[in-house]
Amino acid sequence: MATRKKRPRSRSEREQGRSPPLTASGKTGSDLPLDVVVTPSHRSPADFAETLGFPGEPPFTRGARATMYRGRLWTMRQYAGFGTAKETNRRFRYLLEHGNEGLSVAFDLPTQMGYDSDAPLARGEVGRVGVAISTIQDMGLLFDGLPLDRVSTSMTINATAPILLALYIAVAEGRGIRREALRGTVQNDILKEYIARSTYIYPPRWNAISVSGYHIREAGATAVQEIGFTLANGIAYLDEAVARGLDVDAIAPQISFFFNAHIDLLEEVAKFRAARRLWGTIMRDRFHAKQAESMALRFHAQTSGATLTAQQPEINAVRVAIQALAAVLGGAQSLHTNSMDEALSLPSEKAVRLALRTQQILAHESGVANTVDPAGGSAVIESLTDRLEAEAATLIREVDRRGGMRKGIESGWVQLQVADSAYRYQVELERGERTVVGVNAFLEEGERIPIPKTNPKLAAERARTLRQFRGGRDPKAAKRHLGRLEDVARREENIMPALVEAVKTKATLGEISDVLRTVFGTYRPRQEV
Repeated sequence: MATRKKRPRSRSEREQGRSPPLTASGKTGSDLPLDVVVTPSHRSPADFAETLGFPGEPPFTRGARATMYRGRLWTMRQYAGFGTAKETNRRFRYLLEHGNEGLSVAFDLPTQMGYDSDAPLARGEVGRVGVAISTIQDMGLLFDGLPLDRVSTSMTINATAPILLALYIAVAEGRGIRREALRGTVQNDILKEYIARSTYIYPPRWNAISVSGYHIREAGATAVQEIGFTLANGIAYLDEAVARGLDVDAIAPQISFFFNAHIDLLEEVAKFRAARRLWGTIMRDRFHAKQAESMALRFHAQTSGATLTAQQPEINAVRVAIQALAAVLGGAQSLHTNSMDEALSLPSEKAVRLALRTQQILAHESGVANTVDPAGGSAVIESLTDRLEAEAATLIREVDRRGGMRKGIESGWVQLQVADSAYRYQVELERGERTVVGVNAFLEEGERIPIPKTNPKLAAERARTLRQFRGGRDPKAAKRHLGRLEDVARREENIMPALVEAVKTKATLGEISDVLRTVFGTYRPRQEV
């Protein structure tokens, strides 16, 4: 019997000690086992209505809206933010000129953590991973000339979300734009920060608007954990809102979700469908929501930054296209596609344009938007949807058993589950049990990865600008409104009106954050499990 010859290994592969696999995997990217062939499940008419139904109707498995993209395409909302407000404003203008439909702002770490750019703790991080915003002047420059009454703005900000929202409102009103005309979202999902990113300040007190699973997945969670922990966060926020006397049908339609579009195409499509169905069930059975809109999970998706490689960065464009396809097949309401060079540096205009064009090709050439839930009915998609929903529901019950998400986070149990998943993935990658093209297989010999450079003068320029800003304000007025903010916060009243007035008198983000730190304290994680 003739034996099949193996192809010769390249030098780089020999140095890695392994050859690329010659067979496909028997499991999903999140380690769920897959049968070689999945046979259709025969659903009764009653079972069909309970688990699938029609788009725009409970349980929303097939889509949040009846006509989906035939009625309106998803919002193409590219994420941007770096350096100064002027630099980011130029990028926003570029994106809008090339077909971007919504703005999405990335803030630097000092802004996320409530420090002005000239604070000692901001040193080395000003403008590195997003735009530096400390004042109403910065916010005005960020949105200079942009039609705030005609575009929606998403801000990926959590601990300092109310302050950034106050700055946005103040800038709009300064331009004669009414608050009622403003559209958009602040992420404001502080529980996720304790799980995945650690850009928290105070103990959890805010109500979320956009509940984010994206960063949980980026931290190493599986698809099941992304669904389970994200929806459990949503449950925690709604529990708090209901406990304070809010009508669930009044607050639930204002909650949206933010999910990761990862690389395993079939699992990701099923993940979005499973999350939508599970949330619809939770809203109906747990919160007794009466309105269909309260049961409909609406979500923004972003392609996975964690899957982008510094090696052979041009192939990231292929990864992004697959991930964007998963989000569209899964029924996203808005989408950001990452740029192919983001693993190396802040994205270039060419890479940003290609990322946006990827969405436009999907929308206008691929045909996948022409019918609702085009993957629905596929035996493997329906099987994975059922499996992901069931396992995520089991995870949520375990969260409940442990006292809810807040207690699960405070004990460190939730973080440990994600860390364990991340560790298992890394071990499998290093053992060669997973293949990542360009990283542990199909390498390019002699490839050199450039080291990203940052502007060494930026921090000094920002410090000088802040000195001038503080020198040009009425210090008594700023101090008076900061005092009023502290009083309102101590009485546990709505702080938004006081925040807006404080930023209008030119109080800075860092000064406001310091006041709130004084009132609420600073969270310190416990390591118990």
